[in-house]
Amino acid sequence: MARIKLVEQNEATGAEKERYDELAGRNAVTNMKKGLLNDAATYDAYMAWYTSWKRLVEVIGEKDAILYAHKISTTNSCQLCSLFFISDVKGLGLDPANLVYDEKETVLAELAEQYVKNPTAVSDDLFDKLRKFFNDQELVVIVGFAGQMIATNNFNAVFKIDVDKRLLPLLDEFKPATWRENIK
Repeated sequence: MARIKLVEQNEATGAEKERYDELAGRNAVTNMKKGLLNDAATYDAYMAWYTSWKRLVEVIGEKDAILYAHKISTTNSCQLCSLFFISDVKGLGLDPANLVYDEKETVLAELAEQYVKNPTAVSDDLFDKLRKFFNDQELVVIVGFAGQMIATNNFNAVFKIDVDKRLLPLLDEFKPATWRENIK
């Protein structure tokens, strides 16, 4: 159960109601957004994720963006985001538990893991590999999106945002990462 109220449409007022009504009109209400709608300014800040996502897709393509976001979320052990991207990976016709990456996808997955685990230790070797595929502007897009994704992961994890109903059939497919177990 979420640690904060998940705002329902009939409970929202003011700026939060305006945003909720817009979401409802697009049938885009999720549990995370219900949590964010406790505060319109915070909601607005987190909704910038969609701007970053759109740009990421322009730069690396939809498949690679989905795989990258999936790797960030699963490495970060965000159950809710992982399940969303498990669903998206399946939508690509891939098995999320048995992904086989090409060279570019491998480098992006490595970046996702290093960034989540210790952003101050992302290696120069990895950047040399990334530069085979991406220029500076593209790298800013890729790393910037990762920051947005991690913020979303952390919001959901801290508040224990409930899994959306459409994702419940996938619940057994989420496997929490274990790399943090020995961190003190």
